[in-house]
Amino acid sequence: MTHEVFNQAPPLVDYDVAADAGLLAAVEREGAGWAVGDLHRLGKLAGTAEPQRWADEANRYEPRLLTHDRYGHRVDEVDFHPSWHRLMEVAVGEGLAGAPWADERGGAHVARAAGLYVWSQVEAGHSCPISMTYAVVPALRHAPELAAAYGPLLTSRTYDFGLRAPGTKAGLLAGMGMTEKQGGSDVRANTTRATPGADGTWRLRGHKWFTSAPMCDLFLVLAQAPQGLSCFLVPRVLPDGTRNTFRIQRLKDKLGNRSNASSEPEFDDTVAWLVGEQGQGIRTIIEMVAMTRLDCVTGSASGMRAALSQAVHHTRHRSAFGGPLADKPVMRNVLADLALESEAATLLAMRLAGAVDRGEQAFQRLAIAVGKFWVCKRQPAVVGEALECLGGNGYVEDSGMPRLYRDAPLNSIWEGSGNVQALDILRTLDREPDSLDAFLAEVTPAAQEDRRLAAAVAALTTPKQDEARRTAERMALVLQASLMVRYAPPATADAFCASRLGGEWGHTFGTLSANVDTAAIVERAAPA
Repeated sequence: MTHEVFNQAPPLVDYDVAADAGLLAAVEREGAGWAVGDLHRLGKLAGTAEPQRWADEANRYEPRLLTHDRYGHRVDEVDFHPSWHRLMEVAVGEGLAGAPWADERGGAHVARAAGLYVWSQVEAGHSCPISMTYAVVPALRHAPELAAAYGPLLTSRTYDFGLRAPGTKAGLLAGMGMTEKQGGSDVRANTTRATPGADGTWRLRGHKWFTSAPMCDLFLVLAQAPQGLSCFLVPRVLPDGTRNTFRIQRLKDKLGNRSNASSEPEFDDTVAWLVGEQGQGIRTIIEMVAMTRLDCVTGSASGMRAALSQAVHHTRHRSAFGGPLADKPVMRNVLADLALESEAATLLAMRLAGAVDRGEQAFQRLAIAVGKFWVCKRQPAVVGEALECLGGNGYVEDSGMPRLYRDAPLNSIWEGSGNVQALDILRTLDREPDSLDAFLAEVTPAAQEDRRLAAAVAALTTPKQDEARRTAERMALVLQASLMVRYAPPATADAFCASRLGGEWGHTFGTLSANVDTAAIVERAAPA
């Protein structure tokens, strides 16, 4: 009798991860309604036990660095658990990497963002090379010959792992090498040098500090050329089949994102091709950075949703003090508060993907940085509170919550920390007034429907540098609130505006006003 198990929540399996009301409505609204069937198919796969096992194994059995083969030849390869490859096969096969750039259907980028949102709830680490491959395509267009050679393979739906001549493969993956140990986000401090060769190629010499997914086929790299910081394409294997010099010094021992190998490569007479103009490296690679920042927003929204689903599921099946936890007013308030945060993040991610589809450049330049700043900062708080909803069970690895918690801070750091995003926002406001015009055009119509939002829009001003974070936060909340007012159920939108803009909120989750219909909000957020 001491081993009889009762009052424990069953595993959250055999459900449709894509059955998310806010997500599905946004996909339709942003022009990708044609993808809903495929999204449900992917969501049902994501909700089964086998991919959840792949996720656990890919993180439990971490990548191993193999510097040499058995005979002493330098190989610089990384060995992954088979479950990593299964996750990658699904992601590439579902078109979550570069495929949207070759898809002429309207809403292709929204469909891809929604798929990434759904599939990343299974496991976040493998989405790093998926995201970089997606993002490299527009940047590579600055070198038309390289884009013609490699673009079709970067947009392929075939996962073809292994270091071989790129032209012989059925599909390619791409990464980036920007930061160095002395500079980090200050890439102008980079010391990697590029020297032109007589054959039209360049030779790189230097050491990169964070280069994730080193088994990708191609990398966009920043290096100092004679005319200044420039962007280069570095292949792992040269067209003739010989290995390019890409010496992996070590893999990073990271807090989370354990399934994804992050490395320190050394270049020594490494062959590269110039992408864009000399001295314009930042301008060239920034197109890649903008797309990976978009994926940071989508990935953080995905992590929030995964944590919320676990919290709602657990509290609906766990009883305490005479009834299910989810029915207790104080717990229901917490769950509803988390659901508001999750839905607002999801709506923003899909709206940004829609802007990419429609080519809304002025809006994108400001709104992606705003979303990256705020949504990625909210993820650790949301996941931490959701973990607490499971109590001690949530602190145990088998629940999957510790992995979500360790992964949560990454997107806020990757592709520019909060301060970098906030300063980028100020720079855009100062230099590109059309971006502010586009932002205000987006939020003003909804402000006519909610007095709290109207007041928040009116309070937006151009700040000084020491107000950069405050400005980023205000703009993010205004943008999220405008989306909630237009597209979420009235009770949900009202609760968001009252708490985030109207001052009817404490300093922790679960402090929504007593007049909020928390039961309806939680019901909307429950995993199907």
